[in-house]
Amino acid sequence: MEYRKLIKGNEFISTLGLGAGSLGESEPDEIEEVYKKAIENGINFFDLCAGNFKVYESFGKAIRGKRDKVYFQLHFGAVYNKEGEYGFSRNLKKIKNTIEEELKLIGTDYIDFGFLHCVGEISDYNELIQNGIFDYIKELKEKGVVKHIGFSSHTPSVAKKIIETGLIDLMMFSLNPAYDLEQGDEYGIGTFKERDELFKLCELHGVNISVMKPFHGGKLLNKDLSPFHIELTKNQCIQYALDRPGVISVVPGVRNLKDLDELLKFLTATKEEKDYSIISSFTPINAIGNCVYCNHCLPCPRGLDIGIINKYYDLARLGDKLAKNHYYKLEVNAGDCIKCGHCNQRCMFKVDQMQRMVEINKYFKEEK
Repeated sequence: MEYRKLIKGNEFISTLGLGAGSLGESEPDEIEEVYKKAIENGINFFDLCAGNFKVYESFGKAIRGKRDKVYFQLHFGAVYNKEGEYGFSRNLKKIKNTIEEELKLIGTDYIDFGFLHCVGEISDYNELIQNGIFDYIKELKEKGVVKHIGFSSHTPSVAKKIIETGLIDLMMFSLNPAYDLEQGDEYGIGTFKERDELFKLCELHGVNISVMKPFHGGKLLNKDLSPFHIELTKNQCIQYALDRPGVISVVPGVRNLKDLDELLKFLTATKEEKDYSIISSFTPINAIGNCVYCNHCLPCPRGLDIGIINKYYDLARLGDKLAKNHYYKLEVNAGDCIKCGHCNQRCMFKVDQMQRMVEINKYFKEEK
């Protein structure tokens, strides 16, 4: 298992997480076993927006004695009816009661990531402020009950507004090749450019991303349902998401132990099994020429870390002074490019990296 450090914290998060949206379909004992097996295999990050309330008690039993070794997202706005079925609310009292009950069932007195739930429209964001829900999370953070504030969204323009408050440490966002390449559904909101700029904005503000819907609701795994009419694997989709800027963990949902076993195959998959360069065959024209820092162009014969060089360049142009400093500390930088063309041949987004290195080298020389 690979772990990535939270930018605004000391937590090291497993790159493969676990969602609970469909886990409520199993019986409580199996739910508990799913969580135990996930933890045994190195997963330490869990999204607890569940389809059924019974998930919380089973999760609590699974992490007993291991609370300091796991991290979870709890959504302020996900509520449940008497039958334990998921619902959506902006009622502060109902949200408070739900959060208190969830903490009791889990058996903990703190939340690693307190999430503003499903902020899809500006009106949602305004309602969270007007109804006191945002203030409630901030109050809990001041008390130490919430360690980090986050939010979930599918909408780049709304996400941008929330990130720019400066209060956010983690964003949960829908991310997969279909959505990024403008072949998605109602959750794949935004053009390639808008989504790419959002991910880079997260880098600029030190906001990590946890990924939901990495398989496009399973459609990318079926050539008859995929918008590209090509079947991708779970391994390819997970790796694609992990290569996007700002991503700290991919959080697919599972229904049972069988689904978990299938997901865990990612941990032993080969580099070839994770390679998603096939998407270059259906990359749209408006995505061509945009470096996404995936480093599929490596290894560079001269030793350039092409992805990080591009990242520092993009961030520096956005005003990030630290990115400039980091670039100047690179032992091998854009000025060392020997123009062999290796990177251009391998780039799935058809970026002219040789010309890009000339442009980047000129920029940083002028800025120095």
